[in-house]
Amino acid sequence: MTPRPHHPRHSVPLLHALTFIVALCSFAYELVFAELYTVVFGGSVTQYGLTIGLFFSSLGLGSFLSGRLETDPESNFFRVETYLAVVAPLGFLLVILLGTLRYPAAYAPLVGAIARLPIVTIGFLSGFELPLLTTLSESVRDTARPPSSIARGVRRLTSHLNRAFGVVLGAAFSIKRREGKPSDPADETSAYAAVLGFDYLGGLVGSLVYVFFLYPAVGLIPSVFVLAFLNGVAALIFASTTANTHRPTLRSRLPQPVGSTGKALFAVCLLVTASTGAAAVNAGPVGEDVSEYYFEREFELEYAPGAMDVAVTDTRTTRYQRVTEYNRTWTGSGDNPYFGATTEHCLRLDSAVQLCESWADSYHQGLVDVPLSMFENSTDTKVLLIGGGDWAAMDRLQRHGVSVDHVDIDGEFMQRAKTDPFLAQYHDGAYRYENKSTRVQDAFQYLEQSEQRYDVILLDIPGATDDDQLPLYSVEFYSQLRQHLTADGVIATWTYSRYSYAQHRTAYYNTVHKAGLTSAAPYFAWEDIDADGETERVERFTLLAPAPRDSLSPHNGTAYMNRYQHRYQAVEWVDTPRYAGVRPNSVFHPNYDILIK
Repeated sequence: MTPRPHHPRHSVPLLHALTFIVALCSFAYELVFAELYTVVFGGSVTQYGLTIGLFFSSLGLGSFLSGRLETDPESNFFRVETYLAVVAPLGFLLVILLGTLRYPAAYAPLVGAIARLPIVTIGFLSGFELPLLTTLSESVRDTARPPSSIARGVRRLTSHLNRAFGVVLGAAFSIKRREGKPSDPADETSAYAAVLGFDYLGGLVGSLVYVFFLYPAVGLIPSVFVLAFLNGVAALIFASTTANTHRPTLRSRLPQPVGSTGKALFAVCLLVTASTGAAAVNAGPVGEDVSEYYFEREFELEYAPGAMDVAVTDTRTTRYQRVTEYNRTWTGSGDNPYFGATTEHCLRLDSAVQLCESWADSYHQGLVDVPLSMFENSTDTKVLLIGGGDWAAMDRLQRHGVSVDHVDIDGEFMQRAKTDPFLAQYHDGAYRYENKSTRVQDAFQYLEQSEQRYDVILLDIPGATDDDQLPLYSVEFYSQLRQHLTADGVIATWTYSRYSYAQHRTAYYNTVHKAGLTSAAPYFAWEDIDADGETERVERFTLLAPAPRDSLSPHNGTAYMNRYQHRYQAVEWVDTPRYAGVRPNSVFHPNYDILIK
């Protein structure tokens, strides 16, 4: 006589709950790794597209091969959740490590391929989950065991929801209708359909939890440990419900998946769950330690080997950007060509350098003092400052006594900058300037709603280092800026070197020319930043306008302009360069060559 297969003591609601949890984790992993790849390799559209594609193709492959695991679904489901709890955090740390390595450019494709192995593995393992849970759910339904009162309540609720949706679906589709009252509400929904429904629901909740809670409140790095902890908990809960209590020996009372999988894997599951749980509880210190290690190594890669030592002093993430403060110390041989002191403090927004002590003053003097020398220092001069959330540009503007409309999207960073010790020395409380109006708003939205025209528009915005900045370097954006200029108005912006970033330069100038800004006046900020007694060109800026404007008037400017007036007297208006065969960057047709790579 063929022995009847053992049916573990699962309930349908429990399996549905596990389906919900593991789906939440899998879909959240997808977002975690997409954001991680964006941080390490840049280009959010590219990284999210690749990650989603690789995840779902791997998910499909795992589902396709899952039939080989259904002979022992209990053991294999336990294995899958344990493996995910191990692979996800280790894979995350692997990508972090790859981002800190120095390697020849020819090896970049290989490094990129290796970095994608974690999300491929996670997708592949996640592909096993739904088929295994469906098999387990079907085996439970086939078992003649009276459901508990809680299970009956859940199944009644499921039945009512099923009927309610049936009414809606019946209006648009030909559906199967049942006559009379079914003997079991669960009969109205197949095991596969029910598990699939909870899988999709878990995916939705996982996305929402990551976007609105984990990423902003916990951070990217701790998020992966929280999700791995949930995988481990799911495995342990599942194992605890399959305990065999029909035999009196202690060994036989181990959870059934452990009996066929091995006590070693069960111990691994316990260890990983405890470790990831501890990391999740200590999210702050863990996130800070890992992020500091990564950013310190990443920033050091920008210099020759052994030339610079970087120590992160503070890192935080707002809704719109990552803010990192750090000290850089010259450790190379010979004189320091970057700054006069041995060590200086800097600030970055995402991957772009925003301020360093050696050139913070000269940067803002170049951005503000140079274009303002063309206009009267009074409230009759209207200035629009876009960006500048560190308030340093506002400090220069208040010295000119002009009227300022200030627009920045990151209110959290602006509020923090008011009391930040490093930034406070450059803004001198300029957020209290009485002749300014500050709006926490998207610049595009402000320009569309406002009819105000300005003598000077200052762009103190992050560099074009990521897809998120593409709209701020588009034809549409610069067209809006042009429409808000007075008859003699100018736009002032920091620009990249044509020698280091030729591809960006050609796309950028074709973009602004397409926007109707056909005249440009390039110039530099000047300072002795390395204290060698010689004045160097520090930052490159460009004035843009629909037509040539008056020459600069350095003798009417600040002490900075008077000191370097012989340099600014030579600044001339020229036709905005145009380059054949280069497409402008548009919001709906982006040219990724405009990004700094």
